[in-house]
Amino acid sequence: MDTLRGRLLVATPAIESGPFLRSVVYLLDHDTDGALGVILNRPLESDVDEVLPAWAGLVNAPVCLFEGGPVAMDSALALGIIADNLPPAGWRHMAGRVGLIDLDGPLPGSGELAGLRVFAGYAGWAPDQLEAELAEGAWLVVDARDSDLMSPQPEALWREVLRRQDGDLRFWTTFPDDPSAN
Repeated sequence: MDTLRGRLLVATPAIESGPFLRSVVYLLDHDTDGALGVILNRPLESDVDEVLPAWAGLVNAPVCLFEGGPVAMDSALALGIIADNLPPAGWRHMAGRVGLIDLDGPLPGSGELAGLRVFAGYAGWAPDQLEAELAEGAWLVVDARDSDLMSPQPEALWREVLRRQDGDLRFWTTFPDDPSAN
């Protein structure tokens, strides 16, 4: 099995409703036990300083919590991008310069992180569930950029990621929000 860890899942119009409608998911883990990721383009109205005030000054704009997915919405996890080769204490490597940050650990020092985002909940798939959804055409798998994780305009990320793809994938950006109104 080839791992998709560190790549993006981009929802296709086959997903017509729910938390994954036009979502962009960064995969943190993918193996024979299943997959785990966070939705990158679902900012919430709650500010980080309301929940984790010590961390608010380290979070990239917009400085709010993000809905990471429908699983365990009452828990938080943070993704960080290291600024150099030396990760801060409490950093667990995921892919490239991206890792999970221990929110119960010490705050990273100045300049240790190039970006930080906090998520409420996560997206999870049981063994072979994601593979079945991929076969059904529910998701596109594309390369992730560090800038995707820290996009200052997360609501535009779905179209932005598709627009940079080669070939016909770019045409998904023209798909109407409500095809029945077309």
